[in-house]
Formats: sequence, C-alpha cells, structure tokens
Amino acid sequence: MKARQRGVTLSGLLAGAFVVAVVALLGMKVFPEYMEHRAIASAVLKVAAGAAPESSVRQVREAFDRQANVDYISAITGADLEVTKEGGAIVVAYSYEKRIPLFANVSLILDFTGSSRD
Repeated sequence: MKARQRGVTLSGLLAGAFVVAVVALLGMKVFPEYMEHRAIASAVLKVAAGAAPESSVRQVREAFDRQANVDYISAITGADLEVTKEGGAIVVAYSYEKRIPLFANVSLILDFTGSSRD
C-alpha cells in the first residue's frame, strides 16, 4: 500500500512565487517614497524648530531648500510649503501627491500631508 504523498504541486509553487513577486515589486516601489516622506517630515520639523519667531516666509522656505538639498529631497521644494504663525511660533505644513507607475496604464497614487505641529 502506497503512502499518501504530501507537498506542493508545481502550479501551487508558481502561484505562490507570483504572489511573492508582486508583493516584492510593490514594496520596492513604495518603500522609497515613504522614506522620502520621512525625510521631508524630519526636514520640516528641523526648519520649524530652528526658525526664529520673526523669520519671514521666504527665510523659512530657503532654510527648507537647504535642508532638502542635504537630504536629497526632490518631491517638494520650499515653494510648496505653507508657512504660518500660530501663537508666536512658526508652523510649516506640506501636502503633496506621488504617482507610482506599476505597469501599462496602472498607477498607484500616494497622498502625503504633514505639519510641524503634528
């Protein structure tokens, strides 16, 4: 009497490999965008913390551009920032969209927002 065989069939193995490949592809395309978002959030916090209460909007934007140059940030510039004063403190906010092409006419859209208040 033969023992019942157990294991993965070739089609099951290929299906599993396809799922892993798709997840890895998405991860490799999305992960750098989230890392850049973390760099932007960090730069905004540094600029807002380092800005004197009497700093102008132009000075804050220039400070962000210098920090963005150091951190290799290309998604936004100082001109994209919204700079306000609340309670005598500088508040820097940003909002941007990143479109990641996946294949053919399919894209993934990521919306990022943040503020130095958060």
